[in-house]
Amino acid sequence: MITNLFNKKPSYLVIIFSSILGSITSLSLPPNNIIFFNFFTFPLIFLLLEKNQTEKKITFLIGWSFGFGYFVSNLYWITNSLTFIEEFKFLIPMAIILIPTILSIFYGIIAIVISFLKIERNLSSLLLFAAIFSIFEYFRGILFSGFPWNLHVFSLTEFLHQIQILSIIGTYSLNLLCITFFLFPLILKFQSSARLKILITVLFGIIVCKNFVYGKLRIDSFENIIETKLKTKFKIISPNINLKRFLDNEDPIIRISDVIKLSGPEKDNNTVFIFPEGMLSGFDLENLKNINFIFKENFSKKHNLIFGVNLVEDENVFNTLIVFDSDFKPLDIYRKNKLVPFGEYLPLETILSKLGFKKITQGYKSFTNSKERKIIKIGDLSLLPLICYEIIYTGSLRKNNKDYDVIVNISEDGWFGDTIGPEQHFKHSIFRSIEEGKNLLRSSNNGISAHIDPTGIVVEKVESTKSGVIEINSLKFIEKTIFSKYGNKIFFYFIIIYITLIFFLKKKGQ
Repeated sequence: MITNLFNKKPSYLVIIFSSILGSITSLSLPPNNIIFFNFFTFPLIFLLLEKNQTEKKITFLIGWSFGFGYFVSNLYWITNSLTFIEEFKFLIPMAIILIPTILSIFYGIIAIVISFLKIERNLSSLLLFAAIFSIFEYFRGILFSGFPWNLHVFSLTEFLHQIQILSIIGTYSLNLLCITFFLFPLILKFQSSARLKILITVLFGIIVCKNFVYGKLRIDSFENIIETKLKTKFKIISPNINLKRFLDNEDPIIRISDVIKLSGPEKDNNTVFIFPEGMLSGFDLENLKNINFIFKENFSKKHNLIFGVNLVEDENVFNTLIVFDSDFKPLDIYRKNKLVPFGEYLPLETILSKLGFKKITQGYKSFTNSKERKIIKIGDLSLLPLICYEIIYTGSLRKNNKDYDVIVNISEDGWFGDTIGPEQHFKHSIFRSIEEGKNLLRSSNNGISAHIDPTGIVVEKVESTKSGVIEINSLKFIEKTIFSKYGNKIFFYFIIIYITLIFFLKKKGQ
């Protein structure tokens, strides 16, 4: 058995091996999606922790190194954003190491907690491991503004039928179930009767099959829904403008003219144009008045335009999504809730700014976040606006519990270049559409733009390397999902079920 190689000193071999396991695990994520790796890596990390749980320092390092290998291999693309500004380039080696180092602390704590609870090779320990792991994954998604990127459940993104259950239980609950299933091969090593092993195997098989059937029925029933013809059609604009054109101070009229030409406005058709975040980079709402003539010349009274715009109010700067009329007068404004650390605000700004640091995006002053997630009304439809990576936060979209018809997500993914980052960002959109049971209209410059239906099917998309327009004349609508009503409370119900099962199994010696 491979873990027997690590029973003795030197313990650094265990740490190196754990890091390798983490790196291999990351290959199960988009865009690689080699999910079967998880059925080897998770059992092996379980066995390493079980063998070394009496040595707390080694236990922490096993968990931490597994996390470091995992995060360093799937978050390296973040540093691409530092290549655009010369004074930030020296931070690239530091950022490659620092971000995974911090995130891996969660995995180190997971290992310590598991060691104090003393896992064994039995079913109750398997459930305990999965429960503790998923709880700290939840904490990772909410603490210190949260970063729920690349939960292990995203290895299921290519299995559309299996992830329809998101509409009932949500991402964190499915993440819990996934980790449990990844540990399944351990059952073969349990000191249990063959009868029990067969029973558990059959039970796991039934759950997988029933979940597939549920997913197929949900998708099939959605296909039978009659489309609703829209009184006002949508156009998702995906211009694929190189980010350097913004940073090189190119005349913005040239850039905006290119985007307007691509959007192809037809003056007699009621249309909502959704432009990506950053198209009006360098402008705030006030000084946009200097260029509004170009919009008046090209759009009619039957048009509404959605843009990402900086908004200065008193001493605050907000990253906003604004709906304009054809005269470029603002009709509705949404101020971004979740800001990107270092990208949109500088943590410890009073200290770091004195050392010459600034946020990566244009301007020196950090953006201010809003607490309100406003529903925007256009014609007969209500839109839930999300800017950039706000799409990654599961269970927190409906802050005011009001219903809406469509999710609109605008983004600028050019900061991450030709890496796996834009693809991973896009996959989060699929999860949100299934959870909420809503059509999702995504406009991204240098990223993937798409129309995703309420079952997560990508109806149409424009790849990150291309420019194009997606035109939507009709949509299918479904009722609120169970998850959209209860959110992440469902995850805690699952944790209670797991705890109950763990106590029951321990009493039975299992």
